[in-house]
Amino acid sequence: MQYTFQFGPLWTYLPQFLHGLGLTMLLSAVGIFGGVALGIGIAVLSTLPSMLLRVLTRCYVEAMRNTPLLVQIFVVFFGLPSLGIRLSPLTSVMIALVANNAGYIAEIVRAGIQSTHRSQIEAAESLGMTLPQTLCFVVLPPALEKVLTPMVSQCVLLMLSTSLVSAIGVEDLTGAGMLASAETFRTMEVYLVIALVYVALNFAVRVMLSGLGLILFKRSRRKLIGGA
Repeated sequence: MQYTFQFGPLWTYLPQFLHGLGLTMLLSAVGIFGGVALGIGIAVLSTLPSMLLRVLTRCYVEAMRNTPLLVQIFVVFFGLPSLGIRLSPLTSVMIALVANNAGYIAEIVRAGIQSTHRSQIEAAESLGMTLPQTLCFVVLPPALEKVLTPMVSQCVLLMLSTSLVSAIGVEDLTGAGMLASAETFRTMEVYLVIALVYVALNFAVRVMLSGLGLILFKRSRRKLIGGA
């Protein structure tokens, strides 16, 4: 059976593809940076002496890591209205992406925090540093640097997972591809193009986040050396 590729009809849908690409990048940025910020906060709470906080954070992390992202999106978009909370599709997926990414990031960062040698914390305490100061200046910088690679990998996976948002009508890159495929019947061509765009986004996000991490940690080391 012979198949003739025809990419010409797809040019008509270039504006939709570009709009979908922009929305995918927006969702990725919100999910990545919002999830990292929330995840770091949850990781810190999980290391505090309070048993209640440790239990609550562990329940949250396990809930996020052991349920599919698509189900989490459905819970936010279809479930919350039964409680009187109605959100737009875009807002719903942003919340779900941030919450999902935070669960994974929290576990990654927690491992980094636990790898910090106890002597460093004791040294900070002997200098009269408060718990927030110890966390911000002694514990978190080296902990985050140690887990930079898995954090970047998780954020790239989140970017790829944004393709699920089309399930509730958000016209991201995958959603634009579904529309073009349904109207042109050039399914192979459409999804080959979409796949190539995701590959390019994968490399771009990985390079950007890795570079950003290297810059931040280089500056933090300079501050520590200068302070010393």
